[in-house]
Amino acid sequence: MIKYKLYCKKCLNTFDSWFASSKEYDKIKKLNYLRCNKCNSLNIRKSLMAPNLLKTKKDKKLRTENDKKFLDIKRKIKEYQKFIKKNFEYVGDNFAYEARSIHYDSTDDKKNKKGIYGNASIEEVKELQDEGIKTETIPWIKEEEN
Repeated sequence: MIKYKLYCKKCLNTFDSWFASSKEYDKIKKLNYLRCNKCNSLNIRKSLMAPNLLKTKKDKKLRTENDKKFLDIKRKIKEYQKFIKKNFEYVGDNFAYEARSIHYDSTDDKKNKKGIYGNASIEEVKELQDEGIKTETIPWIKEEEN
């Protein structure tokens, strides 16, 4: 895990964020998923941060507790993913289209249709919500990321 101090070039807001790696930061930045938490601007930059060095036993204990919490959260996310994969239909990048198809379907068969999950951009999710289509965004851990 790596922590970056980020700043918004539009409103000059600064905030911290954690990333799995520097490559993960670059990937999220490239996909335009990184936004200012104050003005929602995409014009975000990272600045240098000093490393977090553990100096005392208290620091080491806190780090160990945080690692345990992180692993617990990761385990819980994987449980949710397993449930979703078992009970919902994966529609890949066609999520917005499929969600609209289900929402605007006027047949009674809609009640028996299995729920869906897949990929959608932030803009697509916002458009769906503006149309009254309920969606949820959850963190997703890829299989190869143990």
